[in-house]
Amino acid sequence: MTPLLSFANVEKRYPDGNREIAVLKGVSFDVEAGVFAGLYGPRRSGKSTLMRLAAGIERPDTGTVRFDGRALTDMTMTERGRLLREDVALMASSDWRPNPGESVVDHVVTSLGSEGLTVREARRRAFAALERVGVSATGAEEPAGSLSVSERTLVMLARALVREPRLLLVDEPAVMPSLGDRDRFYALLRALAGERHAALLVVSEEMGALAGAGVMMSISGGEVRTPQERGTVVRLPQRSAGGAERLRR
Repeated sequence: MTPLLSFANVEKRYPDGNREIAVLKGVSFDVEAGVFAGLYGPRRSGKSTLMRLAAGIERPDTGTVRFDGRALTDMTMTERGRLLREDVALMASSDWRPNPGESVVDHVVTSLGSEGLTVREARRRAFAALERVGVSATGAEEPAGSLSVSERTLVMLARALVREPRLLLVDEPAVMPSLGDRDRFYALLRALAGERHAALLVVSEEMGALAGAGVMMSISGGEVRTPQERGTVVRLPQRSAGGAERLRR
């Protein structure tokens, strides 16, 4: 079976004055459809760069990133844009940019882009995605700009889910100030991974975010270690699911 996401000897470098810094070094791993994969690593270890490469936002300097068997570097810019709209969703806290006066549901609707949907159908899909992450119909009408960090995280997840991606990439979900909110969000990710055949790749510097991952990897100094290299697949304890309280009312 062809892996849904595949990295083969991938390297990525960035200029730093008169030299280059290697952010990723010879990275190789596969993620199958229907698998929850976790990648643990400290800050500045290359996690976010890896996710941007997986989404096709950036290109590797050497090596190959493939989605469903096709190299992303063989795709045109238009094809990579379509991939990110239709098949791959990248959720990162730095992408939170609601428009002034925009409601939560309308912010989720903007993730659908120009897909030929009527306004009514687009809103129906947005409400359904918000309900799935625990946001009530009342909470969906709240101003997006007024949300707490925990609430924003749920809405960003709904924005990713509304397009029904085949690959969901979550970059460092552990930005919530409340430990309870974090645990509930992590459990929600695990539930989502179990109910759809999409692949889920979560990268985090907190092990709790990766609890329940079927495949665990680690990254340090730009190098990824896979279960085969460690000789075991790490499985972590499960917790229960939930959502942010204000938006659930």
